[in-house]
Amino acid sequence: MLSEKKVVCPINLLEKASGKKGIKAAVVNAGKPLPMLATLDAVNEKLIEPIFIGDKGEIKKCAEELQWDISNYEVIHESVENNTAEIAAKLASEDKVRVIVKGHIHTDILMKEVLKRQHKLINKTRLSHVWHMTLEKDDKPLIITDGALNVAPNAKTKMHILKNVINFAKRIGIERPKIAILSATEEVIESVPTTLDAKELTELAKSENIDADVFGPLAFDNAISKKSAAIKGIKNAVAGQADILLVPNVETGNSLVKMMIYFMGACAAGVVVGGKVPVVITSRSDDAPARLASIAAAVVTLD
Repeated sequence: MLSEKKVVCPINLLEKASGKKGIKAAVVNAGKPLPMLATLDAVNEKLIEPIFIGDKGEIKKCAEELQWDISNYEVIHESVENNTAEIAAKLASEDKVRVIVKGHIHTDILMKEVLKRQHKLINKTRLSHVWHMTLEKDDKPLIITDGALNVAPNAKTKMHILKNVINFAKRIGIERPKIAILSATEEVIESVPTTLDAKELTELAKSENIDADVFGPLAFDNAISKKSAAIKGIKNAVAGQADILLVPNVETGNSLVKMMIYFMGACAAGVVVGGKVPVVITSRSDDAPARLASIAAAVVTLD
């Protein structure tokens, strides 16, 4: 059942990012083959100018194996993995980098540092994570949020997630995104709290005149399948044609993304948005094309 399809970085995302050339980016704990290869790919695409943070010897060794001369780039030596996150956060707080890229480091270690008040990287908006999912190089993306950062968001947090993802969608050219607020059913049921949240979000989006079509609750099938929506008699601007799935919790989002990766060979571009700088968050097992796509997704969010 596992897909043998090769992961392909979407061209349209690279094209959207290509106009922002040479963005300064901190690569956190960079001295492993996959982070270095993805950084090389991003440099070749003229997306970023990296500052490498990590063990200098390991970074140079990886670069040599890639036959990449990194003598023109700054390398900040730090042999302790967990300390590299603090260095990156400080660089971002001092406006020395505009993107933080996760290398070989645990996501929770990196994000705990980014969230520290002393760095002033958090605005009034709640941070959230966006997955830009594609199968082929010229695919229309399916966006999934939040499958990595907010564990069990309440309705208030979901409104932050909603507004963040609308901003991201517009950055990649979706002028009026269609957003499905997912639950296990399209019915509003007291015993299923996420259906109540979905109804509340739908009403709030309408009352705040948000520039997107938002509807929920919707189950996965009637969010993405016109046939399923028609059979169930669901008629609205979102049902069967969602651009974005706003998931009820991190387990749902994470599982859905991982199933698309492992069963379908999808390219998952992951980025944390809503703060002073975007943070590229990928799995340490992700292929280089997905890492490149994630860097492109981060660059797209910048002015």
